[in-house]
Amino acid sequence: MKSMTISLEMAQRVKEFVAITQNCECEILLKSGKYVVDAKSILGIFSLDLSQPLTVEIYGDNCEDVVEKLSKFAK
Repeated sequence: MKSMTISLEMAQRVKEFVAITQNCECEILLKSGKYVVDAKSILGIFSLDLSQPLTVEIYGDNCEDVVEKLSKFAK
């Protein structure tokens, strides 16, 4: 598992984030406080408090390329 803290304060950044995660075969979760959503679900992401930092958890092998792509959202 790989974990990182990100910020998705604008709708355009959410759209970019989902475009990256949808092309990954790994399981990717997004956490905000006690809430956990599938990071490939744009509706799920918009249900979170995007004004706060979010935690991304990536489960799977060979997902370094996704971590690299998501690093532009790092907090």
